[in-house]
Amino acid sequence: MPVTLTHITVNRGHPLARADLANRPGLHKTLMRLLAHPTGPTPRKNGGLLFRLEPGLDPVLLVQTADTPDLTNLPPGYGATATRDLTPMLTALTPGLPVRYRITAAPTCYRPTGAPPDPVTGRRPRGKVTTLQDADALAWWQRQATTAGLHLTGPTEHCRRPFPSPKRPAPFYKLTQFDGTATITDPQLLATTLRAGIGKAKAYGAGLLTLAPA
Repeated sequence: MPVTLTHITVNRGHPLARADLANRPGLHKTLMRLLAHPTGPTPRKNGGLLFRLEPGLDPVLLVQTADTPDLTNLPPGYGATATRDLTPMLTALTPGLPVRYRITAAPTCYRPTGAPPDPVTGRRPRGKVTTLQDADALAWWQRQATTAGLHLTGPTEHCRRPFPSPKRPAPFYKLTQFDGTATITDPQLLATTLRAGIGKAKAYGAGLLTLAPA
């Protein structure tokens, strides 16, 4: 299955681009236009859309899709684009290969609410989704990395990332960026994880794991 990564250097002077930088749901809506064949009840998942905003004076959007994106659906002047095929990188993954990684994710867990069991099934409710922070967030990422086929080899830097949404001043998900080094333990599992993304809030710019040579 092909995978592509598109870099969009966002033009802050473009009205829609400027609005999208301040509104993550609006940004997701714009990027959904790039999917060549959005189908089914979960078009984002089916199209393999994952994205991450790299902040800076010239902010860059990293947009991963399962097929080559249709960049003609971006409004003229939205930003400069460059697309590359990730398939060679995925096929070059080998056990023991050292890599640098970055991911902006939404670390969460389910916490019991004390609600009584269901009177029919006898099962207790799954609990309330709770955002993890600091040491709990780092422990969450350690578990996710191990499950994804990575062994973390150095200290993990992490920082909170803004979650702009004018309609939700106190968003449900809070994003954390993780950076560090690792070695690959399971290339096939890692390739599958890279395609699917990690954790929740993928429609809000979370879950895209990127790798580079260490």
